[in-house]
Amino acid sequence: MLEVLAPVQLLAQSAFPQAMGEGVLAHYLFVSVAMFTLGLVGFLTRRNLIIMFLCTEMMFQAAGIALIAFSRFHLNYDGQTFVIFVLTVAAAEAALALALVVFLFRKRDSLSAEAWTELKG
Repeated sequence: MLEVLAPVQLLAQSAFPQAMGEGVLAHYLFVSVAMFTLGLVGFLTRRNLIIMFLCTEMMFQAAGIALIAFSRFHLNYDGQTFVIFVLTVAAAEAALALALVVFLFRKRDSLSAEAWTELKG
């Protein structure tokens, strides 16, 4: 069994990925910055809770793209591992946030953030 797997492992390890050029990194970072900016502008200008939530998720994804790009550029897998962790936490956060939005909608029949300003401490 090990004799069969040995050539496959040898081939997988011999094809170490080539370094990514700075031009390619710049493209990924441009997309990341554009997504983050759109998410930030959407979060600050919109008052609908669901739209604000989706804009927050867009900013999370932009940060993930930047982490993966830097990880690939430096041929280090720490950034990719961290993105998997962030995606897991974001999925849990999304479930909680959507449950909260549904609860708030049932209480006031509105998704406007202005309707909940009295919750400030």
